[in-house]
Amino acid sequence: MADISVGVSGWRYASWRGDFYPPGLVQRRELEYVASRMTSVEMNGSFYSLQRPSTYLRMVEQTPDDFPIAVKGGRYITHLKRLVDVDTPLANFFASGVLALGHQLGPVLWQLPPNLPFDEERVGNFLGRLPRTTGEAADLAAGHDDKVPEDRSLVEAEVEGRVRHVLEVRHPSFSTDEAVSLLEHHDIGLVVADSPGLWPHLERATSDVMYVRLHGHTELYASGYAPRSLDRWADKVRGWHTEGLDVFVYFDNDARGRAPHDAVGLLDRLAH
Repeated sequence: MADISVGVSGWRYASWRGDFYPPGLVQRRELEYVASRMTSVEMNGSFYSLQRPSTYLRMVEQTPDDFPIAVKGGRYITHLKRLVDVDTPLANFFASGVLALGHQLGPVLWQLPPNLPFDEERVGNFLGRLPRTTGEAADLAAGHDDKVPEDRSLVEAEVEGRVRHVLEVRHPSFSTDEAVSLLEHHDIGLVVADSPGLWPHLERATSDVMYVRLHGHTELYASGYAPRSLDRWADKVRGWHTEGLDVFVYFDNDARGRAPHDAVGLLDRLAH
């Protein structure tokens, strides 16, 4: 059976405290609270820097066994290296503790910068290097360098399973059949990115994952989603689920604290 997972992109935001988070809730219990109200979360700290195995282990300890955790790939790979010469950076990323999530590992999100146009060779070479099982990820992780010290690395997979990847594109040149076909060939999900007209909005199923990132209805990272808009998204999610796709939806409109409320609102609609 296909699954539907709904949550937020990140969870440590000061503006949520005393609003979505109850007054007095200690910071170390914020993820636990998110997991009590939602069905998944997207970790975005991994985009900015390499994490530690202990970080991922704490996430497992604070969430239910059936709570998938999507992980955002490092910007060093996507924005600085721009997908080129990334074997060691990929090894470092997977050695930094990702495998500690075990069966809770959700899709790995790779977000491309807006100034990176579609190049079939560049993108195809990158997609072809991505590990598709936790065993392959462990083998890749073993090639890490000293950016991930041995005492802060994890290069073994205790749980054998799939590693699924999704790609969020932000350059209009990806709005082509060629780009879609390349993702289909590599079995990589194409992210549905809802932004206020800034980036391509593509709703094409290129794998068995439909991954949605809602960045704000009218104002990037800030505006909330009106009830009618949430109704429409609920209808879309039900449709993709009926098609047999695993659907992951993450709200990223966190600047004014709307993300968690919108996530709960969408879940309420999907429950009825």
